[in-house]
Amino acid sequence: MRYLAVLFALVWALPAAALNLEAPFENIDGGTFKLSDWAGRPVLVVNTASQCGFTGQYEGLQALHDKYSARGLVVLTVPSDDFRQELATDQQVKEFCEINYGLTLPMTTITPVTGPKAHPFYASVAEEARFEPSWNFNKILIAPDGTVAATYGSTTRPLSRKVTQAIEAFLPK
Repeated sequence: MRYLAVLFALVWALPAAALNLEAPFENIDGGTFKLSDWAGRPVLVVNTASQCGFTGQYEGLQALHDKYSARGLVVLTVPSDDFRQELATDQQVKEFCEINYGLTLPMTTITPVTGPKAHPFYASVAEEARFEPSWNFNKILIAPDGTVAATYGSTTRPLSRKVTQAIEAFLPK
């Protein structure tokens, strides 16, 4: 019995798997960025699509950015065609979002978010938080310390109370 208690204590003390915040994302505007570029700030990472029933959530994502970016929030959109055919090119995605939703958010190029080809950040979230997007517009809130603070499915709107309260908890007053 004592052996089991010691073993349990050792396993409990093991550090949690770390998120991969260093893997670069290709920026849709050129170049790259890493989530670690925003260390110390909350980051809402959202896998998006241009032709989906949840596409209207772009308005809420932009509103979050407009309301909270001056206080430190980063809203990162990650176009993906894992669930539904995305527009054909990165440029078409960018133009669609700018023209239809006036987006000024950081955006990656079209990036896999599930399965064996998932971006390393998403693979690390699946391992650490046991969360993998099941459809478009799934949201992952990264705390300023680089841990997963919360995850939300497609039906959770960006401006919902549960999302905004979680974000506000990490922002200076």
